[in-house]
Amino acid sequence: MDKKSFLRDVTGEYMVTLGARDDRVTVVNADLAGTCRNRGFGETYPDRVFNVGIAEQNMVSFAAGLAAEGYIPYTFSMAPFLTMRACEQCRTDVAYGNRSVRLMGVYAGVSGGISGATHWAIEDVGIMTSIPGIDVYELSDANQAKRLLDMSLMHNGPMYIRTSVEPVTDLYPEDIEVSRGGSTLVCEGEDGAFLCSGVIVQYAKKAAEMIKEKNGATIRVIDMYSIKPIDREAIISASGTGRIVVAQDHNIVGGLGSIVATTLATEGIGVRFKIVGIPDEYVAMAHPGYLYNKFGLDAEGLCKTMTEMLN
Repeated sequence: MDKKSFLRDVTGEYMVTLGARDDRVTVVNADLAGTCRNRGFGETYPDRVFNVGIAEQNMVSFAAGLAAEGYIPYTFSMAPFLTMRACEQCRTDVAYGNRSVRLMGVYAGVSGGISGATHWAIEDVGIMTSIPGIDVYELSDANQAKRLLDMSLMHNGPMYIRTSVEPVTDLYPEDIEVSRGGSTLVCEGEDGAFLCSGVIVQYAKKAAEMIKEKNGATIRVIDMYSIKPIDREAIISASGTGRIVVAQDHNIVGGLGSIVATTLATEGIGVRFKIVGIPDEYVAMAHPGYLYNKFGLDAEGLCKTMTEMLN
């Protein structure tokens, strides 16, 4: 049975390792240390953790101040509150001054499930990629998450790191390489390509396996963990398969699909193309598994979409 990980546990707990590695690392949260799983950092480094209360705008401005003083603040909150309630502070206090704040957003997409639309982040990628200077990443695997956090210590400038609260299948070895503007080839394939990120990568991998078993077609799966900057060469290469399905737990408008589509159009590339994600409307609250099935984001749905393209 495939091993599963909860990435908010991985990222929250790994902060202790980062704190040991660099005494400039601090954690700022808005009374969500339990939800974001970083209580261990506060217990280990009580003089480097700051709880500003339920005040996300103040939290981001406070983190920008820490960065201005030479610290490396990791700012944890639910993704919708971090990117919408504190949007102006992310832009003006963090991005405008190129402050090295790491904006850590959990509850990405509809992974908040029955918490409902107020706690879903289906707009966050569109918001954060439109702010100049902020790099945007989405995590799909425990080892990838650790390596990306390692990389974050060396990056000069702001980062937004998006994390689902749904469990993910472990995909990569401990020494998996990550880079700014990179991607990871999960499966080789020449008959089509899934370009995806986050929790959906595991479903795309399973869908590719289902398609190969059913009709022998090979489907490439690419984990586009660096959403901004995007790996343009991976997109261009994937277009050579003739079929691209972009899948992300995000609104079909403004997310990874829009970025991939813009890249293809800019390069003058024509290809059979489909974006699978959350429809541009508000839907009733439900458990994530039900929603992923409803929107065609699970393995069965992705298999169906690609098979229709193949036919």
